[in-house]
Amino acid sequence: MILGLSTGLFTGLHVVLSLIGIASGFLVLFYLIGKKQHTLWTPVFFVSNILTDVTGFLFPFKGITPGIILGVLSLIALLIAIVAGARKTQRGTFLIATAIALELNVFVLIVQSFEKIGWLHKIAPTQASPAFGITQAVGLAIVALLAVTAFGRIRKA
Repeated sequence: MILGLSTGLFTGLHVVLSLIGIASGFLVLFYLIGKKQHTLWTPVFFVSNILTDVTGFLFPFKGITPGIILGVLSLIALLIAIVAGARKTQRGTFLIATAIALELNVFVLIVQSFEKIGWLHKIAPTQASPAFGITQAVGLAIVALLAVTAFGRIRKA
C-alpha cells in the first residue's frame, strides 16, 4: 500500500501521470515550433511531470537508484523551466529546460517499456542490447530535433 492505494493502482497512477507528461510535453514543443501560445498544455506538462517525479519517490526505498537520480534531475529541469517561463525574456532557457525534462521522462518510458513489456524485453533483454540503445537514440533525436526547431523559431521571433 502506498498512500492508501494498492501498489498496482499506485503504479498505474504513476504511469498515467508520466504518459500525460510526455504527451503534453510534445504538445508544448509543437506549440513553440508554431510560435503559438500554449497556455493549456504548459501547466498540464508541469503538473503531470512534477507529480510523476513525486510519486516516483514514494515507491519503497531501496537505495539511490537511477530512477531517483533522474527524478531529481527532472525536478531541477522543471524548476528552471518554471522560473524561466515566469520571466518572459528567457524563452530559450524555458525551452531547453522543458525539453530536458521531457527527454528524461521519455528515457524512463523506454527503460520501463523494455523491462516490463514482454516482447520488447525479448528483443532487448538488457540495456546493453543494440535495440535498446537504438530506441533511446531515436527518442533523444526526436526530442532534440523538436527542441532545436523550436529554438530556431523563437530566436527569429
